[in-house]
Amino acid sequence: MFTVNNEMDYSTDHEGLIIGLFDKQEKFSGSLKKLDERFEGQLTELVKAGDVSAKFKNISKVHSFGKIAAKRIWFVGLGKEKDFNFEKLSEALGKVFKTVKASKLQETAILLDTFITESVNGLEAAHAISESFALATYHFKGYKQKSNEPEKKIENITVYSESLDKEDIQASLTVGLAFGNGTNSARTLVNIPGNLLTAKDMADYAQQLAGKYDFEVEILDKEEIEKLGMGAFLAVNQGSTEPPKMIVLKYQGKEQWEDVIGLVGKGITFDTGGYSIKTKAGIVGMKTDMGGAAAVLGAMEIIGELKPEQNVVAVIPSTDNMISGNAFKPDDVITSMSGKTIEVLNTDAEGRLVLADAVTYAKHHGAEYLVDVATLTGGVITALGVHTTGAMTNHETLYEQVLEASMEAGEPMWQLPLFEKDKERVRNSKVADLNNSPGSEGHAIVAGAFIGEFAEGTPWVHLDIAGTATTSKEHDLGPAGATGVMSRTLALFVERFEPIKK
Repeated sequence: MFTVNNEMDYSTDHEGLIIGLFDKQEKFSGSLKKLDERFEGQLTELVKAGDVSAKFKNISKVHSFGKIAAKRIWFVGLGKEKDFNFEKLSEALGKVFKTVKASKLQETAILLDTFITESVNGLEAAHAISESFALATYHFKGYKQKSNEPEKKIENITVYSESLDKEDIQASLTVGLAFGNGTNSARTLVNIPGNLLTAKDMADYAQQLAGKYDFEVEILDKEEIEKLGMGAFLAVNQGSTEPPKMIVLKYQGKEQWEDVIGLVGKGITFDTGGYSIKTKAGIVGMKTDMGGAAAVLGAMEIIGELKPEQNVVAVIPSTDNMISGNAFKPDDVITSMSGKTIEVLNTDAEGRLVLADAVTYAKHHGAEYLVDVATLTGGVITALGVHTTGAMTNHETLYEQVLEASMEAGEPMWQLPLFEKDKERVRNSKVADLNNSPGSEGHAIVAGAFIGEFAEGTPWVHLDIAGTATTSKEHDLGPAGATGVMSRTLALFVERFEPIKK
């Protein structure tokens, strides 16, 4: 996919050549100066005349007319150098890769050094190239009848750099591609309809990941879940004809099983709301209610590729939430694996129920730090919109590590408060230890507070991705549909994790 060369050979045939251009960059240097010399200074003149623009994300195509073997050059505007950062680089690269893909080319080259600044070094730029390429060119094939026209896609990108070591560039390209591909795997899982991605299908997918990356795997079936007393998880599954699966993947990157990070992802493959049924408009799109599980599986793929020196246990409770004569009901009282009893006031608040038992089970497997990810509440969308993930925690030091990873990944989050009065609301039941839905006020907060009752004293961060797991519009780094959000954040968090002194 990626080939690295230290010196640009202008006699080499390329279908295209991608070059970054900063605003006010009227004097070229390095490899770009050499290229301009072959054009007898005409590239400089095009920039001065405004025919090639350095405006951020502006794409300008220039034909080579035989001056070099590459048939066409794409200049991608990077804006002002002082405002440049990794996120802007990723967006600009995403747009130009989409342009190249739309031109139905199968090969192109890129001048890495033209994207390097004081704020983005060469290895970061290489990472951005491969990650952005994977994300921007992602396409979910879907289930339409296929045409006979052969699909053309970019098969190879040659990366040229005079300033960096080839092996270092290749290593960064490999890492970036792993992050992009893992995110795309999560996107695909979320885009698959519920009838084609059942709990069993998700378990089979996890088994395949385990086989590929040598993870330890455990798949609990309904009988085993019953023996362990996971009454909260089982209650959600009661109305379904599809049996539940509790999916566990273990990655051991240290000699001893210690400082274990638990990643817990909500895996509701379709959510009707149960007897607290959703509206006919609200029920459409509920195949995406396993976005948290997809994020965890995407992160585990990245972890499997990069093999960080960390210990991770991933736990995914998977079922659908259906209606039948056996389905659980408002006013039911159920007993969780932890022993805590729960009064059900809303069967559409099912995600926190399955996560309750999953968090408990992650601790059973030795998790000393917990991060749960879930498309949990519409309340977080009301609070933060569709670009920001809601976060809650019982441990600020752990949260800071997750936050740093999210900012580096370009997946912003915002911390919501968790006060004692919020905890009191979920503990307010006359017949049980907890209730699963104390009201619509602060909906996202009380949902997180409920899960926190099962994290107990274990350092824990909760991520509500209800608004960020999907997008209705195409963007520079992907199409409309699933975003794969938090796959990169979780993988970066694991990779950079520093154990917290107890």
